[in-house]
Amino acid sequence: MISFFRRALSSWLVLGLLGLIMIAFIVTGVGTPGGLGDMGGGGGAGDTVAKIGKLRLGSVEVTQRVQLAQQNVQQQRPEVDLATFVKGGGADDVVRQLISAKALEAFAREHGIGASKRLVDGDIASMEAFKGPTGQFDEAVYRSVLAQRRLTDAQVRADLTGDAIRRQILLPVGGGSRAPEGLVVPYASLMLEARRGQIGFVPSSLMQGAVKAPTEADVNAWYSRNLALYTVPERRVLRYALISKDQLGTIAPPTEAEITKFYNSNAATYGANESRSFSQVILPDEAAAKALAAKVKGGSTFAAAAQAAGFSPADTALGVQTRAQITELASADVAAAAFSAPKGGITAPIKSSLGWYVLHVDNITQSAGRPLAAVRGEIAAAIEKQKVDEAIADLIAAIEDQVSDGASFDDVVKARKLTVITTPPVLPNGMAPEQPAWKTPPELQVLLKTAFDASPDDDPTVENIGNGELHALLKVGQVIPAAPEPLPRIRERVVNDFKVNQAFERARTVAKAIIAKADSGVPFAKAIADARLNLPPPQPAGGRQIDMAQSKQQVPPPLALMFSLTAGSNRMLEAPDKQGWFLVHLDTIEKGDASKAPGLIEATRGEFNRVLGQEFLQQFVNAVEKGVGVTRNDAAITKLKHQISGAGSQ
Repeated sequence: MISFFRRALSSWLVLGLLGLIMIAFIVTGVGTPGGLGDMGGGGGAGDTVAKIGKLRLGSVEVTQRVQLAQQNVQQQRPEVDLATFVKGGGADDVVRQLISAKALEAFAREHGIGASKRLVDGDIASMEAFKGPTGQFDEAVYRSVLAQRRLTDAQVRADLTGDAIRRQILLPVGGGSRAPEGLVVPYASLMLEARRGQIGFVPSSLMQGAVKAPTEADVNAWYSRNLALYTVPERRVLRYALISKDQLGTIAPPTEAEITKFYNSNAATYGANESRSFSQVILPDEAAAKALAAKVKGGSTFAAAAQAAGFSPADTALGVQTRAQITELASADVAAAAFSAPKGGITAPIKSSLGWYVLHVDNITQSAGRPLAAVRGEIAAAIEKQKVDEAIADLIAAIEDQVSDGASFDDVVKARKLTVITTPPVLPNGMAPEQPAWKTPPELQVLLKTAFDASPDDDPTVENIGNGELHALLKVGQVIPAAPEPLPRIRERVVNDFKVNQAFERARTVAKAIIAKADSGVPFAKAIADARLNLPPPQPAGGRQIDMAQSKQQVPPPLALMFSLTAGSNRMLEAPDKQGWFLVHLDTIEKGDASKAPGLIEATRGEFNRVLGQEFLQQFVNAVEKGVGVTRNDAAITKLKHQISGAGSQ
């Protein structure tokens, strides 16, 4: 049901990203579940879900992480609420990942592995959500974003620290795997394999003439057996009022003193500066770093030396950086060396908290400074925007204080002279079944997730719409539970569905008879013709696996089925929406030879290397868990899942 999420969690590299589930909500502004509490690695409060060495995983932290993960999934699959997420195994996967993450943390503590404050500072400073008008990290913006998300600096730093530590441990483990030739070549040859056959079709539409009108008993029985088909999901009436700079009144324009102060405070932006484009390699020990540097000094290109060490161009590309950015990403020593080397040169190996750096200077760009007169308008606009942002933040804080003090939605709307928008009963996707012509306002799409997580008894909330410039005061007005539509209202649709199903079942009987006849030795085309139903003749079909894999279009299911058959075999396959049945016959299999396609072999090897790397990581994490000791509290986990499911189904 949520296989794409489970596939993502199956990668052990995602352990390094568990903390960033929360960070992703910060930088995208999607929203944050209420009451995040302590997400910093202390285990959280509540029942103990598991003990990992000396660390403890609490039910509160698990609940918070499950909420975040479910919200992340819901961005792609709006219908996946908490109950569905838990039922699909999402909560179990999150528990498993959190246990592994804490086991790695315990392992890191035992072996003295940590992450410096400078490294975490660099991660924070590099996030777009925390940058101010100049494009640089802004402490005021950082604090404002955290306040909007109801997070603390300690929570963010704890997650980023854990992420950095897990990267240090896991990346070297999975980075050096290489699949053997005997495994790669046969698999690559399968990609060149071609299959030829025929595809026939038994359409349900040809059977409709033989379907009789259903009796009243037939209609009632079909309706009763298929209530889910006719059930309208839960709908909600929402009330919201938009909040923008229109409510602010007059904002004082920037003064000359403010413009001058801003210019002087951002000398690094407006003054002369130098930026450089780098490629880098970080190796676990000094000897390996010196060996790589020696290769480059001996005449090898940096890219070739890095590739020999197991790094692809994507791994080494650092892009354009300033001295300050390199300092934030690595250290002052690394930055000093990087900005001392000539164009085309490399640095000597330099030790940092992540390992030994070797950087190659790809290019150097000198930028002349800009005088105040040339940027006065740009700075004035930035200051004006900052004033508007601060005024909106103050307005939002004042409204939230009103709500905290007991003000209702109507109280706030009246006091602030806001315009209320009331929706018809809408589904989680914003559609209104009772009013098909109703158009969903653009801002409502952003509010739907929060609105369907809330209840009519909850206080109104202020939601961010569009980069902090537009907000909405939101309240759930009414909840209309999911229920089947009454049979009299949809009787015509139910009758039609019954007839379609009857025709589909007749088509199934015909298809089974044709396949049985073909299996007995009758030629495929003749078996179809012998049905005497004026069926379309079978069409030739086939291709190579590699061509289908490279195609940007979805492979037709009957063609894909050919690659699971043996030569001479036959199979039937249901067509979408009960349109009928495909009949598939495989004539021949042409073996592939990857020895004549070295590029394919290397591409396949790359895929296998990644798979093997994941396997090494899996085994390493299993060993770490065994070493530090893990005790799961299955009763607490079951209780927690029931609680979360109940919360998600209200």
